[in-house]
Amino acid sequence: MTDRTPHLDVPDISLTELVLGGLDAADRERTAIVDGLSGARLTYGQLADGVDRVAAGLAERGVRPGDVVALHSPNTPGFALAFFGALRAGAVVTPVNVLSTAHEVEGQLRDAGAVLLVTAGALLPQSGPAAAALGLPDERVVVLDGADGHTDLDRLLASTGAVPDVTVDPGSVAVLPYSSGTTGLPKGVRLSHRNLVANAVQSAAALDVHADDVVPAVLPFFHIYGLTVLLDVTLLRRATLVTLARFDLGDYLRLIEGHRASYLFIAPPVALALAKHPAIDEHDLSSVRAVLSGAAPLDADLLAAVGERLGARARQGYGMTEAGPVTHVGPFDRDDLSLGSVGVPVPGTEMRVVSIETGADVPVPAEGMGEPGELWVRGPQVMLGYLDRDDETRATVDADGWLHTGDVVTVDHLGATFVVDRLKELIKYKGYQVAPAELEGLLLGHPGIRDAAVVPGADAEGQEIPAAFVVLAAGSELDEHAVTSWVAERVAPHKKVRAVTFVDSVPRSASGKILRRQLRDSVGGAR
Repeated sequence: MTDRTPHLDVPDISLTELVLGGLDAADRERTAIVDGLSGARLTYGQLADGVDRVAAGLAERGVRPGDVVALHSPNTPGFALAFFGALRAGAVVTPVNVLSTAHEVEGQLRDAGAVLLVTAGALLPQSGPAAAALGLPDERVVVLDGADGHTDLDRLLASTGAVPDVTVDPGSVAVLPYSSGTTGLPKGVRLSHRNLVANAVQSAAALDVHADDVVPAVLPFFHIYGLTVLLDVTLLRRATLVTLARFDLGDYLRLIEGHRASYLFIAPPVALALAKHPAIDEHDLSSVRAVLSGAAPLDADLLAAVGERLGARARQGYGMTEAGPVTHVGPFDRDDLSLGSVGVPVPGTEMRVVSIETGADVPVPAEGMGEPGELWVRGPQVMLGYLDRDDETRATVDADGWLHTGDVVTVDHLGATFVVDRLKELIKYKGYQVAPAELEGLLLGHPGIRDAAVVPGADAEGQEIPAAFVVLAAGSELDEHAVTSWVAERVAPHKKVRAVTFVDSVPRSASGKILRRQLRDSVGGAR
């Protein structure tokens, strides 16, 4: 099958021009970003002017068009100033996970060829040794909130130099995020200004963010979901972002209540808390009108519970770093589509579902659900390719521009797309395919289970079996037999959970994806 949503014109400009260009007098007075803990505010005028000053300050420190600037920072207004300032100077930004070790930071900076690092004081124990290992001098390590011997954000903003006279080619690389590494070694994803401009425009058209919305920024900006959907789209729509440097449920709820937040962008771990945590009832969250979950599949019942508890419309979307990231969103004006779906392609995006067995396109059914297949997408948001990995690029994006996502989906007769699982994560039990996401959704429906993950384990004969890692809810006394029996009553025999390990938490990436490799290694069941 192929499908193209309505055409969308993509401006032939840089990302900074898209997001901050064309501010009128009223726009300049609007609040753009608020630091959720300190209350410090930036208007759109202050943000735009600050971006110019940061660009000038970086140029004074030797940053030239095409240079790579690493940005290793939690969500703060300073992140936005540094990000757009670097782009304004013509640089390429490689965002670094704040949870990375010094070794991981060094590896990314070395692979990306970073010439300057922007970081935060709390992250210096990781970023400092990484910069030193690469031979970056102190003047090439900017510490946003200040540290002895380093330039800080205030000094960049105080730059009196000229704004770099740079004409940015929209086809040039703007951002170099690194893939999560859950299915292999991290790879630099080359996203151009045109890719990101397209995806911001596509996402804005699909997400219905208004200028009077207040959006908590709890998903990390260093992840492409947070970078495009939270930072770019919210600012493009002239709404207000309220940042949190790290997720704490109490702080998050107080932020929503205190700032009368109206639009929540979340990942599944936050959805779990919003649906089940008793603290939700202690706060006035009536200002919330819309919730969008992304980064990993979410069970329909769980998403419905979030919407009911908050009295808001709740939907989910789909994407991947290689697509900037958004390809699908559940439309907020369509109640006929299942909440378990990731919706439909965003404007200007084509999709195909390709049979894993035959390689033929899977048609949209006249009724019910179609057969599963790998999701392929094509559109202006698809990456230029992986950095210095031509073979892997060709294996991911074919000669016709189709991005092979590696995700198994089905499509129903209404055109809604459902993520079944990743190809490499499917469990084969006695020749039958078992989707971990299906079992995880089922387990999360048990009132005694707070979180769960399912991975391939191995039985006494070395054959693959579905193995569950379960986090019990407070006061729950479930044992292994109770869990396996409960699941067995609700699934076909080949889908039964056949081993259970109780854990304190399920390991996840900052974007909410389950780190299945860690769990597979712990049960020795990797295939």
